[in-house]
Formats: sequence, structure tokens, C-alpha cells
Amino acid sequence: MVRTISDGIVISPIKNGTVIDHITPGEGLTVIRILGIEDGTNVTFTVASNVVSSRGGRKDMVKIENRELLKDEVDKIALVAPYASISIIRDFKVSVKKPVGVPKEIVGVIKCPNPNCITNTKEPVKSKFVAHPRGFRCQYCDSIISREMDIGDYI
Repeated sequence: MVRTISDGIVISPIKNGTVIDHITPGEGLTVIRILGIEDGTNVTFTVASNVVSSRGGRKDMVKIENRELLKDEVDKIALVAPYASISIIRDFKVSVKKPVGVPKEIVGVIKCPNPNCITNTKEPVKSKFVAHPRGFRCQYCDSIISREMDIGDYI
């Protein structure tokens, strides 16, 4: 049982795990880094990068075997892939499918780009960002991480 996703690319289905689809093109490897999947781990995963999307345009896709994502992991993925969808696979079937959804408030995930922010000192203060029309705004120093910046560099 295989599935052709586009351009003749064939990806085998997984029995159990998670599929992250419609990732912003070029961000598939960032998603892998966010999830802490590194070379040498015994996690089986597949990354398809810059493939044709059924919605039009291009996308990345990640499949991870035998792992269901935690809410904080999904929130991190939403920062670099706000239009992605998460499918939980059980016995080769989609059990749950939902969009990631960008959280309104992000605590302790993003590092503030302002070196003088209290969150970047020795004070025991977690970063706290809120959604802003241009991206995300630090609650402490008002620095903005805009959507044009590579937000993956701050996770």
C-alpha cells in the first residue's frame, strides 16, 4: 500500500503515528528540529519537501512513526507552519485530523530577539509573546518577531 503525493513521489503509509501536512515550503526540516528528531535517534520519519499541493502551490510534509504530538509541540509547529494540518494515524487510518492553529499567547517557546529583554537575563522569567498583526510581540519589551523573519531561529 503506497500513496503517490505529487510529481510521481511515492510515500509509504504508516501504521501508527503522526502526519504533518501542508507545511510551509522549506520548513519541513525546521519541524523535525522543533520536535527534537536528530540523526542517531531511532525515530522513523519521512520528510517530503517542496512537493505540489492539492490546494495549489507547494508544501512540505512530515510523517513520524509511532509518535503522537503533544499540544506544545503542535503550538511550536504552528509558528513556522500556520496552515499545516495534523493527522493522527492508528492502524493505517486517520483517527484525528485538525489544523494546527496559531496560539494567541506563547509562553516559554520563543526567545526574544532583544538582548536587553528581561527574558534574556539571568532573571527566572519565561518569554511571553502574544499574537500581533505583524507577527508576535514580546509582553516584556514590546519587540516584534515579524512574519518576514525566520521565526524558527527563535524557537
